[in-house]
Amino acid sequence: MEVRPGANPVDVKTYDTERLRHDFLIQDLFVKDEIKCIYSQIDRIIIGSALPVSKALKLEAGDELRAKYFLERREMGVINIGGKGKMTLDGQVYEFDYKDGIYIGMGTKEITFESVDPSHPAKFYFNSAPAHKTYPTVFINPEKDILPENKKELGGLENANHRTIRKYILPGQVESCQLEMGMTSLCEGSVWNTMPCHTHDRRMEVYLYFEVPEDDLVFHYMGEPTETRHLIVRNEEAIISPSWSIHCASATHNYTFIWGMVGENQDFDDMDDVAMKDLR
Repeated sequence: MEVRPGANPVDVKTYDTERLRHDFLIQDLFVKDEIKCIYSQIDRIIIGSALPVSKALKLEAGDELRAKYFLERREMGVINIGGKGKMTLDGQVYEFDYKDGIYIGMGTKEITFESVDPSHPAKFYFNSAPAHKTYPTVFINPEKDILPENKKELGGLENANHRTIRKYILPGQVESCQLEMGMTSLCEGSVWNTMPCHTHDRRMEVYLYFEVPEDDLVFHYMGEPTETRHLIVRNEEAIISPSWSIHCASATHNYTFIWGMVGENQDFDDMDDVAMKDLR
């Protein structure tokens, strides 16, 4: 498990491109027949992936957690962005199609990942956060299980930000201790997300960008509103965004991203909006 430290905005002002990428960009996330985990000391979130091809993969706690098993003191959300797959949770099997998700409550001991077809393997992406109680494990089909109020079409082609937001895990949809997860899909011809931008000082966020064509890229914008920076992001790469940072993007093609948030509260609309005139 890779451990990444927290980030002070005063220090980040001095970072060059390589340091920004080292601290905030997650590359090579999906590795054949491996589970990969990045432990961020920003709100103790773990960003992880599992790419089972020739064998089932079992999630272990590792020395970093000092726990008997991965979810001894944690909860987790998982979304599949690959082929058909299976997860087995303490003996119960869940079958995943593309973009299916699951919330897994604290106390689940044995977690394994499998692909149905090795030639088109599942790609399980997960976020995990510390938990204080056990909420029920819930499977989430984004077309059938997400409530109408948690599936919203926003923006328009005139502003190049026509998009659909699907909220998988948040109060009223799937209960959790602090973890929230969802997915935003941009329509053809739209390339901007989360603009006008905002911060939310009570929560940090992680973005996983995918459905980005091989020859295209995403410009992810970060930093304090008056000290903005950018990172070049490619398909199936993720960004760690501290609570003090803006988090928005433009791209050379429409794309989809999974967002995960942990922190002080679970109020999705608790945002500190930034006026366009104040960005620098």
